[in-house]
Amino acid sequence: MTTLTSSKIRPCLWFDTQGEEAANFYVSVFDNSSITSVTRRGETAPGEAGTVLTVVFQIEGQEILALNGGPEFTFSEAISFQVDCETQDEVDRLWNALSEGGEEGPCGWLKDRFGLSWQIVPTVLPKLLADPDHARADRAMTAMLGMGKLDVQKLIDAAEGTSQPGSPSTPVGA
Repeated sequence: MTTLTSSKIRPCLWFDTQGEEAANFYVSVFDNSSITSVTRRGETAPGEAGTVLTVVFQIEGQEILALNGGPEFTFSEAISFQVDCETQDEVDRLWNALSEGGEEGPCGWLKDRFGLSWQIVPTVLPKLLADPDHARADRAMTAMLGMGKLDVQKLIDAAEGTSQPGSPSTPVGA
């Protein structure tokens, strides 16, 4: 299990009332994750006393605060969580889990059922896009721009200028 490290900076996700539901969902999707604390409203806090105000949780070592702050603010694509995936199996698993009840987008982006944006990115993609051979990088970029969920083998094949079908568990460094 990943050890949680203390950081001065912790993302705070503003929910209407679904902070605990969202935290439980995220913890169920990611390995090495847990709820670390739940704070309920007291008599003087805004909102109904006894309801959940905050949930602190961690996913893969990143501590996050979920705040049930009310309906005033919602998520936008201006902020997203990027998840680096080692294999196509990991891309598939996370894409399927996080997009269920949400909205699939282009280029590895999706919104989960709470409206939070995620980027599910194979770790090979930044390497392909930074390739010193600009033609290889451009082919990988063109392939990525035509995808929703990213396909590791198709990205590699595009960069190489081939069109071989890939295995769903192709390691990113292959």
